Amino acid sequence: MTLRAPRRLESFVCGEWVPGAKEGQTLLDAATGAPVATIDSTGIDFAAALDHGRTKAGPRLRAMTFHERAGMLKALGLALMAQKEDFYAESLHTGATRSDGWVDIEGGIGTMLTFASKGRRELPNTRVLTDGDVEPLSKDNSFSAQHILTPLHGVAIHINAFNFPVWGMLEKIAPTLLAGVPCLVKPASQTAYLTELVVRRIIDTGILPEGALQLVCGSVGDLLDHVTEQDAVTFTGSAHTGRKLRTHPAIVNHSVRFTMEADSLNATILGPDAVAGTPEFDLFVREVAREMTSKAGQKCTAIRRVIAPRGQVDALIAALRDRLDKTALGLPGEEGTRMGPLASLGQRDEVRARIRELQAVAEIVAGNPDDVRIGSGDAKKGAFLNPVLLYADKPFEAAPVHDCEAFGPVSTVMAYDDLDEAVALAARGRGSLVSSIFTDDKDVAERVVLGVAPFHGRVLIGNRASAKSSTGHGSPLAPLVHGGPGRAGGGEEMGGIRGVKHFMQRTAVQGTPRLLSAVTGRWIEGAETQQGIHPFRKSLADLHIGDQLVTAARQVTQEDVEHFAHFTGDTFYAHMDSDAAKANPFFDDRVAHGYLIASFAAGLFVEPNPGPVLANYGVDNLRFLTPVYFGDSLQVRLTCKEINPRENAGHGEVRWDCQVTNQNGAVVAQYDVLTMVAKQWPPVA
Repeated sequence: MTLRAPRRLESFVCGEWVPGAKEGQTLLDAATGAPVATIDSTGIDFAAALDHGRTKAGPRLRAMTFHERAGMLKALGLALMAQKEDFYAESLHTGATRSDGWVDIEGGIGTMLTFASKGRRELPNTRVLTDGDVEPLSKDNSFSAQHILTPLHGVAIHINAFNFPVWGMLEKIAPTLLAGVPCLVKPASQTAYLTELVVRRIIDTGILPEGALQLVCGSVGDLLDHVTEQDAVTFTGSAHTGRKLRTHPAIVNHSVRFTMEADSLNATILGPDAVAGTPEFDLFVREVAREMTSKAGQKCTAIRRVIAPRGQVDALIAALRDRLDKTALGLPGEEGTRMGPLASLGQRDEVRARIRELQAVAEIVAGNPDDVRIGSGDAKKGAFLNPVLLYADKPFEAAPVHDCEAFGPVSTVMAYDDLDEAVALAARGRGSLVSSIFTDDKDVAERVVLGVAPFHGRVLIGNRASAKSSTGHGSPLAPLVHGGPGRAGGGEEMGGIRGVKHFMQRTAVQGTPRLLSAVTGRWIEGAETQQGIHPFRKSLADLHIGDQLVTAARQVTQEDVEHFAHFTGDTFYAHMDSDAAKANPFFDDRVAHGYLIASFAAGLFVEPNPGPVLANYGVDNLRFLTPVYFGDSLQVRLTCKEINPRENAGHGEVRWDCQVTNQNGAVVAQYDVLTMVAKQWPPVA
């Protein structure tokens, strides 16, 4: 590792890179103790920084559609991925090995790209998001309501922990920017030099609007004094600090959205069926060892409590001891190193102090916190600590095991005598980010998951069938909720589009369907319609919300039903046997197949010639509401409901409201038809 003079970290606020007014704190290399950087935020006008985000970036982000913001995230993610080797080199100073860095760097960039993809696939190409179905408020459809989601008009302040300086930032700013809200990031000082490098590269791309991303390196000063009801604050770190921030007068007085991810005594349970020699036992050993040593155990999702059947404890401890003894500890850049140091010497002192607390109720069965053995580096200058495994024979009497988190390569094995005890022990953590159960028994999986779910944000079931594809106990994933109740902070992050909605306001809008449709950009029952040229003959350039087709009617005959039954093989008795159909409480006689109705409806509304409609790609919310008998006539009303042009493509998606009625005007079937439609027709060469 090449030595260098420490660089002075700068904050990026109000469109400029600015150093602190003082020399600041010196940040040391976790493995060598060499100075890496200095950090200070003295002199920053935090009120001006928040105002800059609100006034400069906020309007520009809100003017973009979800798809435009998703495209921005994709371009940003690809640009960062192309520079990942620079980030890996800087990451070595944090004590992270290459595999540790992969989780932080490529995991973070991958999370951003996942949100970009989900934004394009799952969100409309609009600036407002509808939430749920329209709520009719009058019998004549003259008064309705629709819940909508719109971006907050403030800034999202993200206060992050030291252990994931890249992923911790990117997993938060991705859903925030997708929602249309600017961000101000405050990384933990210990590893802020890596976050600062990534932010510099982000700003250099010029992809983000000015003020969309600001960075504070150093103390937050009086930043929180200036938050308003339109801002949001997310925090990752200790529960003690989180509680102080959550009760800040400005946050309380303005009801500022506050999300916390704090201490988490995550547990894993070895099922009673997973005895030594089974694949599940071996997977369990591997997973516990991996979670103890990955990032030197400095993960909010790491396994702190290992819950095992009493009869398997000896075999488990022996297997874990053997595996942990083979973990090569040393300089993170060395090829043979499997575990690097903790983030700082102070962090090592903190972990040793927590181990001493645990020793009051548990015995060390593997490792020695005071005897550091390394393959490379200097044990005095670097924050090295070998993995430490403890055992609590009477875990229900061992309160520190369930209350004290040693944020390092430390776990405690505890014995249970029956499955109810295992579930109860997991719950003693009083809320955690993640729990896991390793079993191949369906009953065990059901009992444990339902028992521990109320106390955890995520539960992993590990077994032989998922061994190759499982992402493991400690891996938060962009589509899944990351957070937990109680001690873990009571917050949620990521979770796919759920995470985007956290930075938006849900509002119930009431009014006439015509005006509600204008607000949401989506046709609803009772809004205006236009009839004329067949809407399937219109490209996106000519198609409008409310364009409608009312078809001619078609009678359904007994011959139609019987032909469809024999042709498809669907000879269900209600279609073929009059006596059996009459005995059914829902029918008066033989009825037409639901899918025959949908097929006849398509035949009525389809325009057969080549044209702007390129493909039918699905049907949503199909419901059959009224039985169709022989002699009934079907008619279709097809209305353009929603138009979503695709960015950088020659087509878009169109959602059509399809209503099928009989000769009495009763609704027989209701559903949405989804089509791909060309933006122009004929297409431009």
